Amino acid sequence: MPSQQRPSKVIDRKGLSGPALRTFFRIADLWQLDVDEQMTLLGVTARSTFFKWKKDQNTALPKDTLERISYILGVYKALQILLPNEKAADEWVKRPNETPIFAGQSALDRMLSGQVADLFVVRQYLDAQRGGWA
Repeated sequence: MPSQQRPSKVIDRKGLSGPALRTFFRIADLWQLDVDEQMTLLGVTARSTFFKWKKDQNTALPKDTLERISYILGVYKALQILLPNEKAADEWVKRPNETPIFAGQSALDRMLSGQVADLFVVRQYLDAQRGGWA
């Protein structure tokens, strides 16, 4: 008897990439991130690739980059909910934090480790602070 296989969900990376990049760059401006910080968060090492994405967002980003942007969008959304003052929400990522997962550093410091897992941890922390994953 043939095994039942679930149909794989196809992700339209090209369709998602432009809106994802536009939103990421808006958040990067609000958070006042420099080019190196933006590149680290996106997981891109080649400056030429970064500037190509910034100039022409008609591309298909790697799944890893889309995942990274997804976590950053989640962090941004959670901060807007937790801290209704937009300026305070945008500045929070750079403020030192004594919570054990940050150990006196900022959330941005944690996210700039270069590891996708650290983006996930910051998002998970903020989602827990607001009481859920919605």
